[in-house]
Amino acid sequence: MATRKAKKAKSKTKAAKAKAKATTKAAAKKTAKKVVKLKSKARARKAVAKAVPANGLPKPSARPWGQDGKALDGVKVLDFTHVQSGPTCTQLLGYMGADCIKVERPGVGDITRGQLRDVKGQDSLYFTMLNGNKRSITIDSKNPKGKEILERLIKHCDVLVENFAPGALDRMGLTWDYIHKTNPRMIVASVKGFGPGPYEDCKVYENVAQCAGGTASTTGFRDGPPLVTGAQIGDSGTGLHLAFGIVCALHQRQRTGRGQKVLCAMQDGVLNLARVKLRDQQRLAHGPLTEYSQYGEGIPFGKAVPRAGNDSGGGQPGWILKCKGWETDPDAYIYFITQAPVWGPICDLIGKPEWKTDPDYATPPARLPRLRHIFDTIEEWTKTMTKFEVMEKCNAVDIPVGPILSMKEIAEEPSLRDTGTVVEVDHPGRGKYLTVGNPVKMSDSITEVKRSPVLGEHTEEILTKVLGYSAKELEEIKASGAITAPEKPAKAEAA
Repeated sequence: MATRKAKKAKSKTKAAKAKAKATTKAAAKKTAKKVVKLKSKARARKAVAKAVPANGLPKPSARPWGQDGKALDGVKVLDFTHVQSGPTCTQLLGYMGADCIKVERPGVGDITRGQLRDVKGQDSLYFTMLNGNKRSITIDSKNPKGKEILERLIKHCDVLVENFAPGALDRMGLTWDYIHKTNPRMIVASVKGFGPGPYEDCKVYENVAQCAGGTASTTGFRDGPPLVTGAQIGDSGTGLHLAFGIVCALHQRQRTGRGQKVLCAMQDGVLNLARVKLRDQQRLAHGPLTEYSQYGEGIPFGKAVPRAGNDSGGGQPGWILKCKGWETDPDAYIYFITQAPVWGPICDLIGKPEWKTDPDYATPPARLPRLRHIFDTIEEWTKTMTKFEVMEKCNAVDIPVGPILSMKEIAEEPSLRDTGTVVEVDHPGRGKYLTVGNPVKMSDSITEVKRSPVLGEHTEEILTKVLGYSAKELEEIKASGAITAPEKPAKAEAA
């Protein structure tokens, strides 16, 4: 019996030892797993830290330059613009890669489709040159289904751009409060004629903006009326300013998570481009503007900045001079600047080396009262050569000059085609036409200029692929009249 008990005790001891060994082994295994897990986590943290630099930016792309998307890829723009200022803005955003969805009225579209038409029955160049890189959807905003589509678009997009007359967007029911409630991240960007103030409800077009922004009063010749410039600084200039504001708002949204209103008044945009004249207005309080030719002619200045003809806007006197062929070619001219550092080479080129040491001509202050005579003398030299020959000789000695290029010369200039500044685009209706490409060239966001859309060309594509409407829902929308023009009543037959 004692032996049986001893054996039993021995067996229990053996079992206890085995259990203890197993527990120790399991604990060791668990500890090892924990160590491995901790090491894995540490490695993962290191990998993340390595992938995302301390400045929070992603690791630099290893893809070739220009092959890693475009600057505004992923940005969705709801384009309510028309005519010029707004379309300029949205086309630039499209050039940079944004998906611009242009909303147009069924059967009508942007009014410029039919303005200044040069090819019968086709979209005008006025429209095609301002609406490339966009998709067109037609929506009747008064139709209940149309309103539903607009609401979905507002939820889907990042930016809404409009240049309606003051109050028009509100009358459509698209107030800032409604838009912000529907999509708190939405940026609402607007072009208006004037900012807040006595004129804010006034309708403004290009030349009105130029006149109200200060450029017309300072453009033209002293003894003539105010003139507007051919450059569309009121419309296209303001559109460019608005695009800049939108990109800044998108960047700020990355930090705040919310959208905001962006406003560009055309008067403000013009004044920004004419700031040198506001500079001169303040200088008048301290004496005459000595770089203006009227100073050298002994004509007193008034209380406001005068029209200065072709005087340079900087501190270096300049004027437009005739070149060979000016009698028959209206553009055989060159802008010539008598920059002080290159006065010596100018004197040598025009055959007046003695002017380099003559006290009446040797210094900029001495030359100011004699500018008219100086430019007349230089012109006698420029008239012996074409504007391009003058440019070649002057550039060789760093004299700043600029040939007066006609639009025909610009359209045919090979270097502008090579850089993508002038682009030939093929349109399914009107054929090939020239347009102005992206004026901003980026090394890692290459612009691909695409033709303007036909009215409503992408309506079904946007409804189904972007907004997710089913085939059945699409048919219901079509039947509702929300995306199609109302049928014209049939003409009564003559009795």
